Amino acid sequence: MTRPTSVIEPLSFREALGHYASGITVITSQVDGEPLGFTCQSFYSVSMSPPLVSFSVMANAYSYPKIRRAGRFAVNVLSGEQAHISNQFASRGSDKWHAVDWQTSPLGNPVITGSLHWFDCEIHAEHAAGDHLIVVGEVKALSRQSPAVTQPLLYFKGRYCNLAAHQPI
Repeated sequence: MTRPTSVIEPLSFREALGHYASGITVITSQVDGEPLGFTCQSFYSVSMSPPLVSFSVMANAYSYPKIRRAGRFAVNVLSGEQAHISNQFASRGSDKWHAVDWQTSPLGNPVITGSLHWFDCEIHAEHAAGDHLIVVGEVKALSRQSPAVTQPLLYFKGRYCNLAAHQPI
């Protein structure tokens, strides 16, 4: 059996991946009193025991080396009303924290006010994967809010979207 030898074009690959809807998070940390953060849609659960989560970040990202140095991070799961927060933290070269209300988590990470949920983590492992790093965090605390009626912020086909009214299947 021979394997296909065609090269996957990056733009086609990105477009195909865009057909997978994902939630939007902001990964945050704080080093020497400086809050750090970036928008991330590659967040997922890894293990229930111990409680582990993971996200992927560009290997050459500006803020991740500082987060690694801190040894901890928070995952802020954004609500449908927080597209502006997602856009703000996805930008480069601007004050990402301008007009963003936040509090400090038990581990000392910024938790963005209005997020649907947050997970406070210590870095458990890091793995190189192509042009990204896969970061695994052990959850040490999480928000204990009552279930929100607000929808999550979702990304699909290059745009933010909302959950449609649905019936359980």
